[in-house]
Amino acid sequence: MKFLVSVPASTANLGSGFDALGMALGMYDDVEVAGGEGVEGLSITVDGAGSGDVPLDETHLVVRAVRATGYTGGLALRCRNTIPHARGLGSSAAAIVAGVVAGFTLMGRELDTEALQIAAEFEGHADNAAASLFGGVVVAWSEGEQYRAVRMDADARVRPVVLIPSQESSTKTTRGLLPAEVPHSDAAHAAGRAALAVHALTVDPTVLLAATEDRLHQNYREPAWPETVRVINDLRKLGVPACVSGAGPTVIAFGDLPAEVDTHGFDVRRLDVDSAGVRVRPLD
Repeated sequence: MKFLVSVPASTANLGSGFDALGMALGMYDDVEVAGGEGVEGLSITVDGAGSGDVPLDETHLVVRAVRATGYTGGLALRCRNTIPHARGLGSSAAAIVAGVVAGFTLMGRELDTEALQIAAEFEGHADNAAASLFGGVVVAWSEGEQYRAVRMDADARVRPVVLIPSQESSTKTTRGLLPAEVPHSDAAHAAGRAALAVHALTVDPTVLLAATEDRLHQNYREPAWPETVRVINDLRKLGVPACVSGAGPTVIAFGDLPAEVDTHGFDVRRLDVDSAGVRVRPLD
């Protein structure tokens, strides 16, 4: 059995929707998968992002996710990665989703709620994984140990721009900068803005500037990526909705970027919102 798994990048948080809001982006990692009868052992090749850095054995993240589905047979993977690693664009979630979907496909299973559960357990939250699985805009949450998500279509006027620095950022490190408690007023602010963000992304993008205002995590994490926060503040002062993408250091903005904002050192890319999520295509 041979097939191609194509997984979109994702952005998470989108301001104050910390660990809850996500959106799929039109940047993709492709994994050619061969398995089942006639395939023995394990072989992995990696081109693009992560080439030369990621392991090529059972500890490879895609392989770990395949094994988490219960598939134990032979496996050959060719990974072609365009999602930059450690930049806040869901590269880990994309790898996990690719592995989960590959495992389900190899076992002849349709994707179901367990696919999201397996993927989300790797990271401890479901926002990026749900976006890569389902596409569009997602709201993710947990009920005890069960991860859940709902998907919505993004409004056609939502026009993401990502500003990707060369600097990498560790989610573990940036989470370590967050306080154990925040003021009640900041929590109330986050609840209102996260709710508004759902409306802004799916119905009325004209309120995205207010919707993406954050008090939960960005300022606390500024020591990890001061240039990211500087660009966000410069954009917002000029009326452009902008926030940190996931754990950073990538900036995600909406609309046109004013020429007076200094984006030196950032790779600026306009991306579509991916509406389909992960795709599987048979290969000859």
